[in-house]
Amino acid sequence: MEKTSSINESSLSRRDFINKTVAGTSAVVFAPVKTFFPRITDRHCMWPINASNFRFHMIGHGHIDPVWLWPWHEGMSIVHSTFRSNLERMKETQDFTFVASSALFYEWVAENDPEMIKEIKRRVDEGRWNIVGGWWVEPDVNIPGGEAMVRQGLYGQKTFERLFGRKANIGFNPDSFGHAGTLPQILNQQGMKRYVFMRPGPNEKDIPANLFWWKSPDGSKVLTYRIPISYNETQPVNRRVEQILERVQNEPVKSFMAFYGAGDHGGGATKENIKSIENLKAEEGSPKVFFSTMDRYFDEIEKKNSDLPTVTEDLQHHAQGCYTAEIEIKKGNRQTEAALITAEKLTALGNVVWGAKYPKNEFSSAWQRVLFLQFHDSLAGTSLPEHSASAKEGYGFAMDIAHQATYKAIQKLEWQIASEDPDSEYLVVFNPHAWEIKKTVEYDFNWNDRHKSSRVEDENGKALPHQWAAGTTETGSRKKLITEVSLPAFGYRQIRLFDAESPTVKNGVIAVNNTLENEFYKISFSENGEIGIIDKQAGNEVFAGSKSGCKAVVIDDPSDTWSHDVKAFSDEIGAFGNANVRVILNGPVKSVVRVVSTYGNSTLTIDWSLTKGSKNIEADVSLDWHEQLKMLKFSFPVNVESPEATYEVPYGFTARDNNGDENPGQRWIDVTGIQNGKTYGLTVINDAKYGYNVIGNDMRISVARSAVFAHHRPKELHLENAYQWMDQGIHTFRMLLVPHSNSWKENRITRIAEDFIAQPVCIYQGIHGGKLPKTKSLLSIDKPNVIVSSIKQAEDNNDVIIRCVETSGEQTNASLDLLFANTTWQGSFRPCEIKTLRMDTSSGKIVETNVLEEV
Repeated sequence: MEKTSSINESSLSRRDFINKTVAGTSAVVFAPVKTFFPRITDRHCMWPINASNFRFHMIGHGHIDPVWLWPWHEGMSIVHSTFRSNLERMKETQDFTFVASSALFYEWVAENDPEMIKEIKRRVDEGRWNIVGGWWVEPDVNIPGGEAMVRQGLYGQKTFERLFGRKANIGFNPDSFGHAGTLPQILNQQGMKRYVFMRPGPNEKDIPANLFWWKSPDGSKVLTYRIPISYNETQPVNRRVEQILERVQNEPVKSFMAFYGAGDHGGGATKENIKSIENLKAEEGSPKVFFSTMDRYFDEIEKKNSDLPTVTEDLQHHAQGCYTAEIEIKKGNRQTEAALITAEKLTALGNVVWGAKYPKNEFSSAWQRVLFLQFHDSLAGTSLPEHSASAKEGYGFAMDIAHQATYKAIQKLEWQIASEDPDSEYLVVFNPHAWEIKKTVEYDFNWNDRHKSSRVEDENGKALPHQWAAGTTETGSRKKLITEVSLPAFGYRQIRLFDAESPTVKNGVIAVNNTLENEFYKISFSENGEIGIIDKQAGNEVFAGSKSGCKAVVIDDPSDTWSHDVKAFSDEIGAFGNANVRVILNGPVKSVVRVVSTYGNSTLTIDWSLTKGSKNIEADVSLDWHEQLKMLKFSFPVNVESPEATYEVPYGFTARDNNGDENPGQRWIDVTGIQNGKTYGLTVINDAKYGYNVIGNDMRISVARSAVFAHHRPKELHLENAYQWMDQGIHTFRMLLVPHSNSWKENRITRIAEDFIAQPVCIYQGIHGGKLPKTKSLLSIDKPNVIVSSIKQAEDNNDVIIRCVETSGEQTNASLDLLFANTTWQGSFRPCEIKTLRMDTSSGKIVETNVLEEV
C-alpha cells in the first residue's frame, strides 16, 4: 500500500489529488493534516482500564464543500471522485461502510454517471452506504427563512426517494455555523427524528452531553449528537478514539460515533484509515470499534432507552462574522426567497381561479438554485470571490423566474377585469397575504399638463387619497402616482385614475424645516444624521437621549472573514456625521426627508419616509462603503427600562440576552420594556440583514463588514498587499421602524414583516372588457398570530398546498376561509406550530400533511 508520506503535499496537483483519492492514498484535504495534528503511527497504546466498556461506531465520511476555496464546478468533480473512491474501498473491505449527505450531490452523479448511481443504490440496499442529511445541501441554518428550510427537505427527500426508494432518517449538518432552535419541528416534519452537528464546539457552547434530546418551542424533539473533535481524520484512527474517550468519561452512554476520512475537498476513507481500524479491533484493552453507519448508531441508542438530557434552545454560536459578511449574497437570499413564495401563491390559486399558468418545473429549478446558494460557506460569505459572481447569477436566475410567473399571472387576471373608459387609467393591485391590508402604492403614469386635475377611485367610486411626485425617468410626461388603498385578504382591487376633482386629503403628512410629521409621530434629525421620534400617543421620545436613533456606528473589526472567537463587535472608533438634511418629497399622502452623512471614504444616504395614517416609519438606505477591517452598525437606543430582546428566527422567534453579543436573526428584532410604567417597545424590520446585537436597551443592526475574501486565521494580513476586500461599493436595503405600546405580539409584528417584505403587486390595465369582479378576496385567516406562509401546487399533482404557522408562541384555534373553493378549514395550533394542508381541487377535500406533503 502506498504510504501517506509518499505524497509530495507541496506540489500535489488537483488531478493527482483526484487520482490518489480514488486509490485511497490521499491523506490531505486542502492543507496537510500534520499542520493541525502530530503524526500518529499505527501503534499499541496503554488504554484506560475501562476502555473496553466503550463502543465506537466508526463512520467513514468524506466532507465535501461543493463551493468554498474552489468554484462549484470543481465541487462536482470532487463529488464524483469521492464517491468513486469509497465505492472502491467497499470492494476491498467487505464490512467497510460510508455515509454521505446532500441530495444535490447524488443528482449530479445521476446526471453524469448513471452506472455509478446504480452501484451506490446496491450499496444502500446492502446497508453499507448510508444516505443521511435529507436536505438539498448542508446549508447554513440561521440565515435561510423557515420556508426555505422546509424546501431543503422537500427537494432533498423527494430526490432520495426517486433515486433510492427511501428517505434519509438523520439530519446531518456538521459544518454549519450554529443551529436555530426551531429546527427540531422542521426536521420531524421532514421525516428526520435524529440530528448530527459539530459546531458550535465545547469551547463555544456548553451542553449537558454530546448525545441529547433537542426540543423546539412547539414540543417536537430530535435525538441529537454533537461530533467530538472533528468530522475529518486522515491519519490512523487510534489517536481520534483516544481523544474522544478522554472527553466522554462522564457521558450518560458508552457508545459513540468517531468520524474518519479526508474531507472539505472530499476524499473519504483512506486505506490507512481502514487498516488502522482493523488493527484496533484486535488491540488488547481497546474499546470495541467496528465499521458502522449513523443509522446503526441511533438504532442502538434508541433500543437502550437511555435517560438523556433535553436542550430547549438554539445551538449557538460559531463564526458570528458570517451573519454579515458578503452582504449582497445575504440580500439576494432574502429577496429571492420572498419573490418565489409570492409567485407560487399567486400562480397556485390563480391556476384554480382564473386559469393562470403554474410553472412547476421552473419553480423547482429556481428553488434548487437558491437552496444550493444556501450551502453554509456560500450563504455565510466565506467562499472565494468568483463564487460571489456566480451567486449573483443564481439569484438573478431565480428572481427572473419568480417575477415572470408573478406578472404573467396577474396580467391574465387583469385581462378578465373590465377597464372600459378610454379616458381613464387603471391599475389592478394584488395583496399576497391572507389578511386585509392598507398600503401606499406607487406607479408611474403618462399624465401630462392637459389634465387639470386628478381623481383616484376604487370600484365603488370612493375617492382614494393621492398625490403626484417626479417619475423615475426624465423623459416625456411620466409622473409617479402615490395613493393609499385598502386591499382584501389574499385578493385584488382595481383602482381608476381620471381627470376630475378630488377631495382634500385630511390628516396627511407634512415635511417642514427638515421634520416629518403625521398624526402619530414627529420626526426630527440631528446635525450628524441621527433621528428623534416623538410618539404622540405615548407622549414620549422613542429613543433615549432624544435625537439618538439610527446612529451609524463604525467599529474596529480586525477579525478574519468568519470572525473566529469573536463574540461581540464593540470597539467603536467613530460614526458617520456631517449630515446634509433636506426634504425631497412633501405631500399629504407621503413625505420624505433625505439624510446624507459621511465617514472616511464612505457615504451613507437614508431616505426617511412617513405616510398618511401609518404607525410605521420607512427608510430606504444606500451605503457607498469603502472601508477596510471595519464594521458598520445602526444603533437604536430604545427609551425603556428593563429591556428584553426578541429575534425572529426561521419559522419562529427567540428571546436572547441583551449582553452585547452578536446574534443571528431573520427579518426583525425587537426591544420591549417599561416606559412610564407601561409596556413599550420598538421593532426594526429589514429586507436584507441577519446580524444583530443588543446592549442593554441599545438595539443594533449589523449593516456591513469589510474583511478580505475567505481570510482564515492564523494567516496574517499585510495591508501593503493588494487584497480583494469584501462588500466594497454601493449597497441598498430597506428598513421599517415600528414603535409600539404593549408587546410585539399584540402589535402583529410578524404580519407587518410579511407585508413589508412581500409588497402588493401592481399591474397596468389596457382598455378592454371583462367578467371578473373589480375586487375579490380568495382566502383569509381569522387569527392575527397565524400567517399563511406558503401556497403552492403539490409536487406530485395539482393539489393545492397551504402552509400556516403560529407566530406568537400561543395555543390557538384558527379558521381558514378558502373563498376560492367555497370551503373552510378549522384547526388547533400548538405554540409556533407549522401546519401544512393539502386540498384536492376536484373534491375540495382538505387533509393535514407533513411538510413533505405526505398524509
